[in-house]
Amino acid sequence: MSELTFRDFAGNIMRGDAAAAATVLETLLGLPADQATAAAEHFRSRMADPAFMPKAMGLRNAVTSGSDAEIRALLADCFGLDEAGQGTGVAALRTKYPAP
Repeated sequence: MSELTFRDFAGNIMRGDAAAAATVLETLLGLPADQATAAAEHFRSRMADPAFMPKAMGLRNAVTSGSDAEIRALLADCFGLDEAGQGTGVAALRTKYPAP
């Protein structure tokens, strides 16, 4: 199986497969199942806002070239993560994408 990415997450959301989307977030962000499910639902509920998708797409750039603070802000906005969830998410992302 190939390595999971946010593209996999987005594809699952677009297909309406919230369970698969949450599973991707469990892997990418190191979240427990219940928190990953809530995060996927938060993301899905925000998609109707035209200003949201550019923010969500900015997560990739933040992960590869931004600061941890920028990533935390996007994790809060895009996935509704609290401080603890943001910390877990940043730590998980930094194992795959070390800080520039």
